[in-house]
Amino acid sequence: MCHVIVTCRSMLWTLLSIVVAFAELIAFMSADWLVGKAKPVSTEDTDNGTGEQQEPYRPTLGIYGRCTRISHMQLSRRDTLCGPYAENFSEIASGFWQATAIFLAVGILILCAVAFVSVFTMCVQSIMKKSIFNVCGLLQGIAG
Repeated sequence: MCHVIVTCRSMLWTLLSIVVAFAELIAFMSADWLVGKAKPVSTEDTDNGTGEQQEPYRPTLGIYGRCTRISHMQLSRRDTLCGPYAENFSEIASGFWQATAIFLAVGILILCAVAFVSVFTMCVQSIMKKSIFNVCGLLQGIAG
């Protein structure tokens, strides 16, 4: 009975480790870190060929990505373009955002490594009399 509980806990921990690693990666790639004020839609943008009212445009900025409005594409439903604004590391918005990018990247690497190792904890639970769970938990705390 005890072995079943340990196995279920390790499976849950493995699943949550993978979910958190992917969530961090998605947050890093997101362009929605700063969301600007809603800009009203002009009258010529209101009728986009379908007669539907478009929602106001909100510019967004992420660590290295942003979403901007494309004014010449008024006929399409998707008139915002999202993508990287930084071609290299020095073009990231500010020193604080550069530091954030570094810390998040290191944290994501650690979380991905722990998620990868956690899959193997189903078979091997200790190495050299050290619990893999304790070491991985410490790494997850550092990454957080």
